[in-house]
Amino acid sequence: MTSQRTRERLIQRLVDQGIGDQQVLDVIRTTPRHLFLEEAMAHRAYEDVALPIGFQQTLTQPYIVARMTELLLAGGPLQRVLEIGTGSGYQTAVLAQLVGEVYSVERIKPLQVLARKRMRALKLRNVHMTHADGNLGWPERGPFDGILAAAAPERIPPELLRQLAPGGRLVIPVGGENQQLQLVVNSAEGLLTEAVESVRFVPLRSGTVRS
Repeated sequence: MTSQRTRERLIQRLVDQGIGDQQVLDVIRTTPRHLFLEEAMAHRAYEDVALPIGFQQTLTQPYIVARMTELLLAGGPLQRVLEIGTGSGYQTAVLAQLVGEVYSVERIKPLQVLARKRMRALKLRNVHMTHADGNLGWPERGPFDGILAAAAPERIPPELLRQLAPGGRLVIPVGGENQQLQLVVNSAEGLLTEAVESVRFVPLRSGTVRS
């Protein structure tokens, strides 16, 4: 299930799909994706597919994790990154190995509790978590050099744009039935937005869930 050969097949698939950042590939190669799934699903951990994690949420497809991370890092090293939608914690763990500090927001408390345990198990001590509405970001900890969202709003929440530092990069899926992954750069000329590719994410919802 977790053999090196299985992981290498996944990495080769990502390379074949155009992922070129060697740091991102190395982190995905060594991060134990099976730890972020229930035991019944763990045998599928190294397939390049999204998988259910409960509460109508999913563990993002490895290609999309790699693509979004690569886009976020393309402007250079990042110290402070905001993640919207901790979910299982897999994307969180990938980011934590590539940036200075990760500030992760999750609206579903039981998912956050599990993700926090996984961060401890992996000894990732540069992750900070809060149970809150992702549409609002984490203003007390901003501004952020990078923001990555793992759920899709119909339109980019203004609060997230306000928390993007000068020169910062936001990677976010946007739309309803038809979603586009977008890259927003807070440049000296203002906010520059680029549509990257079609994607399919769970919607970014408002409010919080306790249980």
